[in-house]
Amino acid sequence: MSEQQKNAPQEIRNVVDFLRSGKGGLKTRVGLWNGKRVDYFKGKAAIKALLSPAYAKLKNVPSVKDEAAATALLASIIPYAFFLLVQRGESSGGSKSPKQLQVNPMQSFQPDGYFAWFYEGSQLITYIGGVGMVVVILAAVMFPLWPPSLRLGAWYLSMAALGFLGLFFVIAIVRLIFYIITVLVASPGIWIFPKLFADVGFVESFIPLWEWDIPKKKTKKARKSKDGDPEKSSNPAEGSGGTSNTIQNGAVPTIDSSVRSRSIRSATIEEIEDDGS
Repeated sequence: MSEQQKNAPQEIRNVVDFLRSGKGGLKTRVGLWNGKRVDYFKGKAAIKALLSPAYAKLKNVPSVKDEAAATALLASIIPYAFFLLVQRGESSGGSKSPKQLQVNPMQSFQPDGYFAWFYEGSQLITYIGGVGMVVVILAAVMFPLWPPSLRLGAWYLSMAALGFLGLFFVIAIVRLIFYIITVLVASPGIWIFPKLFADVGFVESFIPLWEWDIPKKKTKKARKSKDGDPEKSSNPAEGSGGTSNTIQNGAVPTIDSSVRSRSIRSATIEEIEDDGS
């Protein structure tokens, strides 16, 4: 935790803990910042979380009655560097890979902006998990000393785990065979459990049951820059009505100001991913 976060008032910390816990329905995504995976969210999602019934039930937090009050509250949190405005770039690998994030040197809260978390929240669950792991390792080492009934139960559990793993491989093989058949008879093919290997939860991996293998469409946009045009700032905070704050020293690593976008002399075509959020 940085010095700025330690100096935050208790009411602000309560709001941040509420947002970080996801109790208000704040959806986060995973991005890459300086080679590290960080969670980030959209400003509109944070506003919606502060206007949710779950936030209204909290105590010792600032009152939020409308969208303007939520925006002002979120803008007041930025100087404490719990989350910071970032610019979202291209994906690090494929289309489903995390996107590159770069901290914006001028900070403000914008509903359409993206904000990266630099606060992990309560570490109680992490500590409990660490203690639990040590207990499990000690129990495994002392397995020969277990009573016969416990060892029999462990055998049944291990067989159940092996059966579940075998079922997973069977599903993967069957869905591949079914896909190959449907590609030949009903192009473009059908995937059973299309999200089986996606980065989602266990239940979401089996929803939907099937789906056509239709590639996602991308739109193309032509752009032409004239010689002598001044460089346009990519800062989403400029020209808006939000309150701006400059990052204080020590909040986040500084950004090399020499890395800027350059003018393009000829017409180029760039692919822009459809982003519904």
